[in-house]
This record gives sequence, C-alpha cells and structure tokens, in this order.
Amino acid sequence: MNHDGETAAYGGFADVYDALMDDYDYDAWAEHYLALLRDAQGRLPQRAAECACGTGSLTVRLARAGIAMTGVDLSLSMLRKAEEKARMWGVEAAFVRQDMRRLALPRRVGAVLATCDGVNYLTSPQDVRAFFDAAYAQLVPGGTLCFDCSTRHKLEDTMGDAFFGEERDGLALLWQNHLNRQTHVLSMDLTFFVREPDGRYRRFREQHRQRAHSEQELTAWLLAAGFEQVRTLGEMREREPAPDDLRIHICARRPR
Repeated sequence: MNHDGETAAYGGFADVYDALMDDYDYDAWAEHYLALLRDAQGRLPQRAAECACGTGSLTVRLARAGIAMTGVDLSLSMLRKAEEKARMWGVEAAFVRQDMRRLALPRRVGAVLATCDGVNYLTSPQDVRAFFDAAYAQLVPGGTLCFDCSTRHKLEDTMGDAFFGEERDGLALLWQNHLNRQTHVLSMDLTFFVREPDGRYRRFREQHRQRAHSEQELTAWLLAAGFEQVRTLGEMREREPAPDDLRIHICARRPR
C-alpha cells in the first residue's frame, strides 16, 4: 500500500499491522474475492498478482485456494512479514518489491488484485490511471482486475478531520486526520506506542495519505484504460453500492 519508498509509510507499521488487524475476517475477505473471480471468469485464474499486498494475509489464502500468487508491495518490511507468513502457512507465493503504478511481472496473469485500500493510497487521478494501464498490460486477454476502495462517504464524511484513539494489549494508537475537500485527499498522522520486552514503550510516527475516489471516476478511468464489463458492488454483498456504504468492490475485464 506504500507507493514511494519505505520511509514514507509502513516502515515501523509492518511490526504492528497484523496486531491492529487481528479482528479482520480475512477468511471471508478471501472467499469474497474468490467468488468475484469465479463470477468474472467462470473459474479461478491459474496465476494472479496482489498489489499493495502488505503482510500477505490475503495473498496466502488465495494461494491456498490453488492460485499461483505474486504479492507486490513497496515496503520491504511488509514483504518480509509476508514471506514469513507464507512459510508458516506452508504455501508457495512470490513476493516482489514494485510500485503498482509500474507493475511488471515475468508472465502475464489471469487476475490483478489491489485490496484493502490499495487504490486509495494512489492519491491523484494520474496515479490511478497509471496503475490501471499497468494492470491491463499484465493481464492475459479475458483477465480480471479486482480491487476495493474506501468510499468517499467513509473518508470524507466519517473520517474527515476526526481524531481517533485505540488501545490494545501492548499497543496504543493516536490518529489525527486532515481532509482537503478540493483534492479529496485525507492526510492521516499516526502516532504509535509499542511496549517493548523490557516494559518500556517505543514511540514512532507515520503519515499516510489516501484519496477518496468516486465510483464514477474509477469507472471512467477503467474504461479509458481499455477495460470492459466494469462491475461495482457495495461492501461485500452482491448488490449495487448504497450512499452510506463504507467500501466498494470493483471488477473489470480485459477484452478477449
């Protein structure tokens, strides 16, 4: 999910990411993406790439379903965690450090995925369109691009200029947001406090930025890249998005 260097984001975050996401239902998330791919292609692809794969929680589950997976991220720390996870799960998956805007794979794949806000971290229309063009080039004819985004409603109306705090065993997080409504970019200033083995707390800060892309923008950019059969679903349900949805899932196909 980090797009221009290890120091920009996700340096120390890799160590706490899984702890913060421990209540996330990755099994249901993986099943939803597997269903989307089956609906789009009639079967699962032989090979797929997951961009902004982070620590690989979804990548390993898709690999376990029999897909030859390549996980792509710019954070070396995240990729090391992902490699450890693949070994722990006993699955084979390749993990490579790449910018998703310039995705380049050894072989074209049947599906390109970008999950859990990966596309939101592309903070300009030019960046999103570069990713769509790169994904199109790496797909076989008839291949599918599937991704999800936090909605404009979530990033602007729910998160906006809000402040959040969270405390877990050995971990605390302070989170201040700043929204630019003209550019639809949300800047997030995160301060972490992590308890070390000696009982002292280590403090570090990270700044993250996401853009609240609209469904209409994303659809137009996909069509401009050459994709067809663009399908948008609200949340993880088989229905069109509702105005108060926090997340949308979009699938588009490269023509045969």
